[in-house]
Amino acid sequence: MKSYSDSYKAAGVDVTAGYESVRLMKEHIKRTETAGCVSDIGGFGGLFAPDLTGMKEPVLVSGTDGVGTKLKLAMLMNRHDTIGIDCVAMCVNDIICCGAKPLFFLDYIAIGKNVPEKVAEIVKGVAEGCVQAGCALVGGETAEHPGMMAEDEYAIAGSRTGSVDRAKIIDPSGIKAGDAIVGIASSGVHSNGFSLVRKIFNVNDQNLKTFYPELGTSLGDALLTPTRIYVKAVLDVISKVNVKGISHITGGGFYENIPRALPEGISAKIDKDSYEVPAIFGLMQREGNIPEHDMYNTFNMGIGMMLVVDKTDAQKTVDILAENGEKAYIIGETISSDEGVVL
Repeated sequence: MKSYSDSYKAAGVDVTAGYESVRLMKEHIKRTETAGCVSDIGGFGGLFAPDLTGMKEPVLVSGTDGVGTKLKLAMLMNRHDTIGIDCVAMCVNDIICCGAKPLFFLDYIAIGKNVPEKVAEIVKGVAEGCVQAGCALVGGETAEHPGMMAEDEYAIAGSRTGSVDRAKIIDPSGIKAGDAIVGIASSGVHSNGFSLVRKIFNVNDQNLKTFYPELGTSLGDALLTPTRIYVKAVLDVISKVNVKGISHITGGGFYENIPRALPEGISAKIDKDSYEVPAIFGLMQREGNIPEHDMYNTFNMGIGMMLVVDKTDAQKTVDILAENGEKAYIIGETISSDEGVVL
């Protein structure tokens, strides 16, 4: 007998819609399969056999993250195939700060009403993010929440697990004054600070369609641009250069995130004129009358990730990143100071 419940459907949960969602998302999940995948989706747990060859003392690195209120823009624009990339990016970009290679990913989607085609579009983005990061999507959960969420609303979060040899964990204790800071360009606002973004523009489904010449596109398209995934490029750098510290520039901007990758007594001196700040940030600062400090304490300001290397390795690092398709700049240096960040 087939699994169904008319009574549960009358209460707002359609289990058959859940089955259809799984059927539609399978083709996207298939793209993420790696050699370590042991099980197919649908079981009680995702099985994964990591290749730990060459590691003397493997260490697992894990965490969880989401995309904040950027989701609201996806809902207003009825565009759901990129927000999953953001979710993966926020997760995997964090663990490469430890030097870890992402192995597998799990997602969680809570939704007011399960529309299979919509759920499949969300998972399509998650799968694309996993492909870019080189990790497998081994499972997840889609939960229908009638009465708690509006039918057209949803939330997404994810968890990731990676591995690194203990001897190769990025250790900032070796950072000294005079080391170089290399910044990797962001694709835009990424996935942080959107509560302020929404306040600045008072976003709605109409003004997101507004074309801004300085952006070369509509406001909505610029803001919904997916977060850049730096995994493969940064891991390549790590394999060729002694990387002393890595910072993922997320919520809290420069002032909160850069010090997390520095030892006590060392600060970062950043040259704001060393790279081009994307137009979206100037537009937000002007439209919202936002002080410069608050901009750098909220947004990535065009730099999605920073690497601390010896100054003799700085240009080599930039070149390796360029070979991997990333635009990078030498944006500053470390100094003896307790200020954290000096702009």
